[in-house]
Amino acid sequence: MRTRVIGALSVAALLAGGRAVLAQRPASRPDLQGTWNGSTLTPLQRPQPFRDRRAFTPEEAAEYVRAAPDRVRSRLPTSVDRQMQVDVDDTFVEVERMPLDGLRTSLIVDPTNGMLPPLLPAAHERIASRPKRSFDDPEALGLAERCLLGNFGAGGSLASPPMVPSEVIPSLFRIVQTDRHMLIFSEWVHDARIVRLNSSHLAPAIRSWLGDSIGHFEGRTLVVDTTNFRRDTHNLDSGERLHVVERFSRVDAKTLRYRVTVEDPDTWATPWTAEWPFRAIDAPLFSVECHEGNYAIENFLRGARADERRAQASRR
Repeated sequence: MRTRVIGALSVAALLAGGRAVLAQRPASRPDLQGTWNGSTLTPLQRPQPFRDRRAFTPEEAAEYVRAAPDRVRSRLPTSVDRQMQVDVDDTFVEVERMPLDGLRTSLIVDPTNGMLPPLLPAAHERIASRPKRSFDDPEALGLAERCLLGNFGAGGSLASPPMVPSEVIPSLFRIVQTDRHMLIFSEWVHDARIVRLNSSHLAPAIRSWLGDSIGHFEGRTLVVDTTNFRRDTHNLDSGERLHVVERFSRVDAKTLRYRVTVEDPDTWATPWTAEWPFRAIDAPLFSVECHEGNYAIENFLRGARADERRAQASRR
């Protein structure tokens, strides 16, 4: 059941464009079009209680899913955030659309310990130098809070590689395919990434929130290479030299296998790889009308000042 419907999004133009070129696409290429659910509650990194184990027991898996809302709230940075996010529960978080990938304890398959490689010293320095999060300065807030990119926790967009699923927002996508382009459209928050097929990367000086994606087919697998990220995108604390290679493989009529290898010489000591399935769904995508400058920015700043006045009054 969809519980966060803000407004209906028309994808008729995308669908029409995709159908119009079906006859032009070489028959050897797999058809990756459709609406896909890339959500899973399987964590990117292996939780510490399971650090030496690749699989949950069925009982542990059920408890891990049950505790998802509490786990998300516990990771919010301040008590104010935790009070504001009381709706992070099994109603708001559509856990029915976010199953575990079997009994796996991590999406990361390399390194084999299921953990991100160690951060390099330069990455620690870069992270420490970022502006402190402050409700007095909207530009010091996260990109998701500013409605610039739509992910919670990973830093980038759900459409931006690596397409790491959120624990709060279902990762729903629409893929449209032509003979020269692939479009990956994410419901949250209506980001659209264009993959140019059999092309070359743009000049390094040209950078974008979602990076510059080019692709080609290797047999039945679409390989997408993405570079040219903006410095402030910082997917998973990455830097602007982030380089991501994705592989979309059609397993069957209902399943895509998504495998992604990530390297960044300014962030991690070694590359890392993760994989999980995208499942075909028959559901509309809805419009999430989040944009910088909306009333939420004004209202939470006003609310923060009201909290401060109440705190001062209680000390008198």
